[in-house]
Amino acid sequence: MSKVYLVGAGPGDPELITLKARRLLESADVILYDHLANPALLAFAPAAAELIYVGKKKSDHAFSQEQICELLVERGRRGLNVVRLKGGDPFIFGRGGEEAEALADARLAFEVVPGVTSPLGIAAYTGVPLTHRDHTSVVTFITGHDVANIDWGKVGTSETLVIFMGLSQFDEIASRIVEGGRAASTPAMVVRWGTRPNQEVLAGTLATLPAMIHDHGLKPPATIIVGDVVGLRGKLSWFEKLPLAGQRIVVTRAKDQADSLSTPLRHLGAEVVELPTIEIQPAQNYGPLDTAIKGLSDYDWLIFTSVNGVRFFLERLDKSAMDLRGIRGRLCAIGPATRDALERFHLKVDVMADEYVAEGLLRSLEAFELNRTRVLIARAAVARDILPDELRKRGAHVDVVEAYRTGVPVDLAARAAGVLASKTDWVTFTSSSTANNLISACGADALRGVRVASIGPVTSATLNDAGVPVNVEASPHTVPGLIEGILSAGIIEK
Repeated sequence: MSKVYLVGAGPGDPELITLKARRLLESADVILYDHLANPALLAFAPAAAELIYVGKKKSDHAFSQEQICELLVERGRRGLNVVRLKGGDPFIFGRGGEEAEALADARLAFEVVPGVTSPLGIAAYTGVPLTHRDHTSVVTFITGHDVANIDWGKVGTSETLVIFMGLSQFDEIASRIVEGGRAASTPAMVVRWGTRPNQEVLAGTLATLPAMIHDHGLKPPATIIVGDVVGLRGKLSWFEKLPLAGQRIVVTRAKDQADSLSTPLRHLGAEVVELPTIEIQPAQNYGPLDTAIKGLSDYDWLIFTSVNGVRFFLERLDKSAMDLRGIRGRLCAIGPATRDALERFHLKVDVMADEYVAEGLLRSLEAFELNRTRVLIARAAVARDILPDELRKRGAHVDVVEAYRTGVPVDLAARAAGVLASKTDWVTFTSSSTANNLISACGADALRGVRVASIGPVTSATLNDAGVPVNVEASPHTVPGLIEGILSAGIIEK
């Protein structure tokens, strides 16, 4: 049965969305989303879902409120599952009540899914509890949109006062609160983009905060909190103390692999921008790989140089008449991520490189007699040939087969120009292909003044050859090593 769902998107951090909200996004036919709903949440939507931006900024409305209600009713009457994704909570200054009334008047089935409203997110992420036994037992939420029609002398006496949409009018609001009897020295703070990596906080008093807002040129969206609890911020703040807080880091990995790097960086406080410079694609011709799989039991060694090689090899094996019982040879992995990919299928790795590059793999194989052995390497269509060439010199018969290939996203140049136009602290590269593709798309000069982190010596050499200096090289040459390198560089700078 179709329904319209008024869904709270939470305060900004996409991980603060509720499980129910995520489930509804994953099954939506239509999503109408706000300016304040983090666009990262749209990644949960089905590919076929209709996405409609209905955001409203001050003096810039994509749709009027009446038009939004009409859209909800019209899509609902089509028998579609409609998600109205609203920043914060639908019923806390989100005009969700008006939209629910429109749906009720149209006799359409609807549900309201609450979200973490912005003051709750701000309280958690700034270290300012809205209630505290020693400071306050009363909290008042109020909109600063219509200053003249609010009795600020009465409202301003609330022990903790949370003001929505009051940034541009705060000079007058603060003045009226003080005129109503509140001490000018009362702590006050304003938070922009609360709970997001680019969270901005200005803390002062009713007397000083208006000038601070003007001096910093702070713009909406922002929420203001007034009360003694603001004074606890210095003691309880944790979010801005995360080691990568305030740093904007670009991740260039393929879209379906970016998460293993992006998520840890976000948990360390970074603002992560995913800019895939590479696409992982199926092999152009699976004939050679299929032939190798048919003769799988003839191989003494199976060597994998990437997680993708494991993935596509095993997918092709599943489509064949063979299964894992056909593997008779030893298994060799270039590094821990590749080893883990094999072990997820209960395949035991016999040899792993001491250094996670082809040269390290060759060193690790020196202890084995390879003369007259048969070796299968399932890898990308384009890769360095040092590994098969050196194995052949040791007397091995080596079959190199294409398991997958890499491509360049069609919109890379335009997306890269847009991403790098904003202040960027780090760009990370996890392969030579990610580096080559970005440099080909926008030129080495686009990375001038940006710190560069490389996963290993091969990638670093590619960058250096293009005239791009490398600030950090992972040691070990893994994603965790890359993160540790960025952390160490940040600690040194501090």
